[in-house]
Amino acid sequence: MRVLLVDDEKELVATLAERLALRDIYARWACTAEDALKAVDECEFDVAVLDVKIPGMSGLELKKIMERKCPETRFIFMTGHGSEADFKTGVAEAGLHYYLVKPVKLEVLVEKMKEVLQNEGEAR
Repeated sequence: MRVLLVDDEKELVATLAERLALRDIYARWACTAEDALKAVDECEFDVAVLDVKIPGMSGLELKKIMERKCPETRFIFMTGHGSEADFKTGVAEAGLHYYLVKPVKLEVLVEKMKEVLQNEGEAR
């Protein structure tokens, strides 16, 4: 599995990437939308885990661009802002069913990644 983690909290994504690598999951991280798009140009990812608020554009905007470049990539959103109910509403409006509320637990992240790959149609 190849995963792209995008969040402006460098410590969060770097740590998650290291911990995923220990589970034999290739993980690359980016802290800006621009860096995320560069990563997508260099590698195809099975899953992209995007923060809702990314410097330069929203996570939803980044998802739309990434979908055009890599239509096979599946997406999970994460947020540390607002309530879970608010986040569920926004995600549902965007047609996305996979989300995590920060702080993200590694076990939950791995489970969501497996789930999004098994249920490909729902993540689009």
